[in-house]
This record gives sequence, structure tokens and C-alpha cells, in this order.
Amino acid sequence: MISSTQFFKCLSDETRLLSTLLIFQQGELCVCELMEALEESQPKISRHLAQLRSCGILSDRRDKQWVYYALSPSLPEWTQQVLGAAVDANQTQLKACSDRLHRMSCRPQRCP
Repeated sequence: MISSTQFFKCLSDETRLLSTLLIFQQGELCVCELMEALEESQPKISRHLAQLRSCGILSDRRDKQWVYYALSPSLPEWTQQVLGAAVDANQTQLKACSDRLHRMSCRPQRCP
């Protein structure tokens, strides 16, 4: 189980925080979607997602050539409350990211 210290340390970077908040809002996203939403390079996004996965905040699943990231189902309940409050506190920045994401052409199709 993730400790509060580890949780907050993992989210202390803006890219990791925004990636996690977008995933919290959207349910799951792949690297290419986060690249578009955050306007960052693939290596940078992948590096931060790997850190979030290794500390237990995110889980991943593969579907053909795509890897999708979602919140880890083993996160404690209090983390959901913290992430919800962080979403509320970052509405302006997240709206800009979500707008870029929704304008993205060729988003991967998720299999049911």
C-alpha cells in the first residue's frame, strides 16, 4: 500500500500531477493522448508514467499496440479524495488540457 509521503512525492512534479489528474478525470489514457493534452514529448511522458506506475499510483494494460494507463485499483480511498480536491483546484489548467485532448484527431479506439 502506498504511504502518504510516497504518494505526495510522486505527485510533486507538475507533469506527473497533471497526468494523474487527467487520468482521474478521463478514466484511462495512453501516452499519445497525454502527449497531446500536456504538449510534451513522448520520452518525457513515458518516463513520468513509469515513475507513477512504479510507485503504485497508476496501472497499465496493453491493447494491441497501445498501452493504457489508469489509476491503480489498489489506491486507498483517501487518495481519491485528494485527487478530487486537486482536480477542483486546477480546473483552468485541466480544461485547457482536456480541450486539446478532445480536439485530438486519430485517438486510439478502446476495445470494450
